[in-house]
Amino acid sequence: MSSEAAVAPLLEVVHVQKTYFMEGVVVRALRGVSLKIMPGEFVAIMGASGSGKSTLMNILGCLDRPTKGQYLIEGSDVSGFDKNQLAEVRNRKIGFVFQGFNLLSRTSALENVELPMIYAGVSASERLQRATEALASVGLAGREQHHPNQLSGGQQQRVAIARSLVNRPPLILADEPTGNLDSRSSVEIMGIFQELNRKGITIVLITHEADIAAFAGRQILVRDGLVVSDLHNEHSQNAAAVLAKMPKLVDAEPDDEPSAQETGGRS
Repeated sequence: MSSEAAVAPLLEVVHVQKTYFMEGVVVRALRGVSLKIMPGEFVAIMGASGSGKSTLMNILGCLDRPTKGQYLIEGSDVSGFDKNQLAEVRNRKIGFVFQGFNLLSRTSALENVELPMIYAGVSASERLQRATEALASVGLAGREQHHPNQLSGGQQQRVAIARSLVNRPPLILADEPTGNLDSRSSVEIMGIFQELNRKGITIVLITHEADIAAFAGRQILVRDGLVVSDLHNEHSQNAAAVLAKMPKLVDAEPDDEPSAQETGGRS
């Protein structure tokens, strides 16, 4: 018996279809997708705009339901869950990281990271401990009281990753997490994901960038609402090694004073 057969999938999508009706037009975003993601995998889901990868991401993240088919998380079919049940699954089972960071601008890094635990009913003392530890784990010890506008883009994404970790989910779902970052920051973020994956957290990364997907151990290509390729990446890039070869930005601002490029021109 293979090791994969002996372990139950963390996620399983079974003949999933998603159809939208927009102004009388039928849009078949997913046309019968089936796949399994095992615990501890690092998977990149790739596809061009309109391929269906964003629709698949929304279903995997319990942000939407399939029109037909099943979606199972740890063996439980969540495809028929109501809004409250889906919210509970999102809070307990999935850590989200988005391209735009989705941080509260007038709230400190620490308070941003604490937010999911408030919804989960975690006590104030434990929230503080977990949030502090999570920020330290992504290299932001000492930045707890910084607000997003005091952090570079890469640092803001580190806060978002810390926030995704604090409820200790088995899965992190990252939607184009490097889309707003420069090349060096992108590799640093991929290094954090690889380290989390080595600790046993399952990572599902949505991206249209082949060089970012190269850091994952498995690459799934979606086109026209179907999975057209699903390959194990035997030669995945090691982010630490790639980063060591990259030139340092000699004109970079101090870490706590992000450059105009990183902040989008904020003064």
